[in-house]
Amino acid sequence: MILYLLTLTILLLIAPLLLGLIKALKMRILFKRPASIWQGYRDTAKLLHKETVLSDEASAITRIGPFLVLAPLLVALLFLPPAAEHAYYINVVDAFTLTGLLSLSTFFLMLIGLDSGSSFGGIGASREAFIAALVEPAMVLTIFSVSMMAGDLGVAKAGLNLAHHFPTHHMASFLFAGISFFILLLAENGRIPVDNPETHLELTMVHEAMILDLSGIYLAIIETAASIKFVIFASLFVSLFLPFGLQFSPVLALAIFVGKLLLVAVVVALVEVNTAKLRLFKVPNLLGVAIVFAFLSLITYYVLGA
Repeated sequence: MILYLLTLTILLLIAPLLLGLIKALKMRILFKRPASIWQGYRDTAKLLHKETVLSDEASAITRIGPFLVLAPLLVALLFLPPAAEHAYYINVVDAFTLTGLLSLSTFFLMLIGLDSGSSFGGIGASREAFIAALVEPAMVLTIFSVSMMAGDLGVAKAGLNLAHHFPTHHMASFLFAGISFFILLLAENGRIPVDNPETHLELTMVHEAMILDLSGIYLAIIETAASIKFVIFASLFVSLFLPFGLQFSPVLALAIFVGKLLLVAVVVALVEVNTAKLRLFKVPNLLGVAIVFAFLSLITYYVLGA
């Protein structure tokens, strides 16, 4: 239980660091003066001390919405695969439940965008719904496929089984699922090529458009939720598709786990630097690729056994 609580604490603490590392690495590659990797912590502290200003059109949804966005992500955080072999874990969540928790957070974020009464918020919410409708089926199929290869529908137990019995006989299905999930990681976290988290142009905004009217503690909560969502996807990716290192001592296993999370952040930064943002109506093509790879993973596993 101590190791379980320690892992949760590390994930919560490292969440802003991963996004800060992505931004700093991108600026370094582009020969710009890099921002500090600790900037996320500074921004949160600054927002907590700022005044909260709400739109005259805002209702109680805007006041309670940020907490409702954060709550499902904190619940999902409890059900992630363990970072060490003998760590405590909760194995009651499957692909459908986990996807539902993440989608519930997205739903409340869309409500916040609509509640402000601004045109930008409505545009961002409609775009987010458009993207989420394509992401959710692919995510269910991908996690379900990997869970079947692991021999357990529970996500936590699946990650542990994969560490003990890597599916070498199903590498084709495993690789298809890995490609699909990485595309979903980019899409669900508003990263390039699906969205640009650093833009403030109304023609391209998705996530930023929904939170334009938030400030102070509400904006701090939303930014914290965004970083936690990224660390959830990164943890799922390294636990399901890079399942090594759990067999070592708890301290070394945790160090390897954190190292894998940092590796995911570096890869995301490299992808963003070398990829252009897609036009909105080209996004379904990319997410369609994720759905196709998820289907291929299931079909290859069941039909060909590869």
